[in-house]
Amino acid sequence: MAKTIPTVHIYGIPFSKMSMNETVQYLTDRIAAGEQTHVITANPIMVMTALEKPSYKEMMLKSDIIVPDGAGIVWAAQKAGNPVAERVTGIELLHELLKVGEQHHWKIFLLGTTQEIIEAAAESLQMQYPQVRIVGARNGFFDASKDDEVVAQIAELQPHLLFVARGAETQEPWIVKHRAALKVPLIMGVGGSFDVISGKLKRAPEWVQRIRMEWLFRLLQEPKRLPRMMVLPKFMLKVLRDKEKVTKHIENS
Repeated sequence: MAKTIPTVHIYGIPFSKMSMNETVQYLTDRIAAGEQTHVITANPIMVMTALEKPSYKEMMLKSDIIVPDGAGIVWAAQKAGNPVAERVTGIELLHELLKVGEQHHWKIFLLGTTQEIIEAAAESLQMQYPQVRIVGARNGFFDASKDDEVVAQIAELQPHLLFVARGAETQEPWIVKHRAALKVPLIMGVGGSFDVISGKLKRAPEWVQRIRMEWLFRLLQEPKRLPRMMVLPKFMLKVLRDKEKVTKHIENS
């Protein structure tokens, strides 16, 4: 019998309340049982997009587990009086899964960003986790006409884990559309994680993460993200204004 994930709904999006360790164990058990799992690592920008676009929200709800990647989600759940255990970021979850993967010799496929960055990320991860097998690394710059070819390539290699970085607007909808044909036990969108893993960008120091200012650290490295980041204060103001309405949805017990 499948384990029920304790959740808190933030504007109708069910976020897992599990800790990082609990999440890793849950996903490991799913892989062992041969149950396909689509993980969304969500932030306030994705929640706001879901509020504006019903089709995006519908797409998110088709995933199997949504983890609180953004510090703003952790803050919103706390403000609403139904806190999550902790922030579960995509990049940290990726590393934790590869630690488990070393024990089981899992096969990994990396998809997204430029070919140079994805190959550098693959090399870095292979050095850190020599017992996992990175069976493929492909850039994410392809259009819908290439979808079937890319999906077939991944399915043929039969990886246990597929990490996808194609931008929030493309990444999750692409996974939802092709997950059945991919036949990969665990599929997760990882946003800009490959930029950090490859060494192109630096991750914020832990003290910056603790004070929930990682977004600013990243913005200083990538000023072009400013228009996207302007959604964050809008989300915070909305949560403060709505108060008890934030989580007013049916929640798992």
